[in-house]
Amino acid sequence: MTKKRLTSDAVKILHARYIGNDPHRLKSLQQERQRADIAAQIYKLRTDAGVSQKRLAELIGTTQSVISRLEDADYRGHSIEMLRRIADALNCELRVRIVHHKKPYARTA
Repeated sequence: MTKKRLTSDAVKILHARYIGNDPHRLKSLQQERQRADIAAQIYKLRTDAGVSQKRLAELIGTTQSVISRLEDADYRGHSIEMLRRIADALNCELRVRIVHHKKPYARTA
């Protein structure tokens, strides 16, 4: 009889309990990670440049509250055009890549 290895890694425990191998939950987790990554990149680029949310908003023709939402990991409205404007204002290059998953998700009809 093979003894099951126990882990004390909270992330692994939570992942196994709530995500597991469910393709819908895995896809949702990936999307949330992408949103959090975009928000973190905007925040880091802006703060590294020493620019306030208000000043960035002025540079790209929007409001400070829009910049605040873009830096929120829960925000779902990122557009390529807005990201390009932010990149231009912060003297950066916007790159978008579409890559294959290591494991394919189950297709839904």
